[in-house]
Amino acid sequence: MESIFGPTLQWVGTWPGAVWLQSSGTAYLFVNAAHILSIGLIVGGILPLDFRLMGFSRVTSLAVIGPFLSRTAATGVVLTIATGLWLFSVRPVEYVGNPAFLAKLAVLGLALVNVLFQHRSREFAAALRGGRITAGVRLRALISATLWLLTLVAGRWIGFV
Repeated sequence: MESIFGPTLQWVGTWPGAVWLQSSGTAYLFVNAAHILSIGLIVGGILPLDFRLMGFSRVTSLAVIGPFLSRTAATGVVLTIATGLWLFSVRPVEYVGNPAFLAKLAVLGLALVNVLFQHRSREFAAALRGGRITAGVRLRALISATLWLLTLVAGRWIGFV
């Protein structure tokens, strides 16, 4: 894969934002911290929502917490992707050759597709309005929680491969 995208990857590693992170430990520290905070927004939004959809913690109304948790997770996804791309730019050739990084991208892609299916379903919209939570919504919530946790694990795995 490196040979196909080699020139592009090398260019990515030389754009000013990448050069800045490569030359400044402080800048890298703050971008990395922003990436971790963004991941926290995803996990802090999506896991409680998924667990509630799966039937746990029925104390709070899904109509009350669902939209807020969903927006929190969406904000986290956008910020995580932005900061992740920036961090990727520091060593793009190495990351593309890292199986853990590729696994993370694959699982992240599946998680985003699952989000798309969940949020486009009428059953999910009805559940957020206080309606019945169907088996399909519960299953997609279980898949969601699993995929997001796998994405987190694969992301941590990158540094160990």
